[in-house]
Amino acid sequence: MNMPLTSTRISPDWPCQVKTPGSYDWERSAAKWLRELIPARYASYPALIRHPVLLARHAQIQVQQEIRVARTALQTARAELPVLGLPESVIEHTIKLYAAEVLQLQHIARSVRVVSEALAARVTVR
Repeated sequence: MNMPLTSTRISPDWPCQVKTPGSYDWERSAAKWLRELIPARYASYPALIRHPVLLARHAQIQVQQEIRVARTALQTARAELPVLGLPESVIEHTIKLYAAEVLQLQHIARSVRVVSEALAARVTVR
């Protein structure tokens, strides 16, 4: 049995949308996935297109900011939403939504980190 040059063990945080590092076109699949995480206006910047590791850095910053926003929304919901005249059921649903979003964003942040590490490792090998 031939062993690939790259490790076949992938982190459980590795996004399913991104091909295995070292496989054909994996960097392109990583860049495509990372572009979906940032505002569309950034996706056309030449430096981010040409350098996936730079795109990954920007995605990391973007996701961290989104986590901060979701946490703030969660932490302030109980005090601020009643003032808007929303029913208690809507407030409770919104709090659950924000809590779920924080967990989802934390998972995405871990996925961005492992993709970033793989891209950085590729750059240092060259």
